[in-house]
Amino acid sequence: MSRLVEHDATGPLKLDESDLDPEKGDVAVCRCGLSGDFPFCDGTHRNTRSEDEDVLYRYVEEDGSLRRREVDRVAYAADETADDDAAENAE
Repeated sequence: MSRLVEHDATGPLKLDESDLDPEKGDVAVCRCGLSGDFPFCDGTHRNTRSEDEDVLYRYVEEDGSLRRREVDRVAYAADETADDDAAENAE
């Protein structure tokens, strides 16, 4: 199970004491990439519980709710390949 997630931030997020949950005394950071309060967890990851292994998903907002879609294929521009993408991510 994996999912396509888009992030547009270009710098770090610095946390301080004001980010602590006053009731729990901790900070829950989103790892699924779906939180509406990103980078903080809002529980949206519960939608991923029934994801199947070896399936790529993309979550899209439709009519005010999050819908899961299976990704059939990923298309690259004519001069790009998956190998180019992997090499760029390794840097």
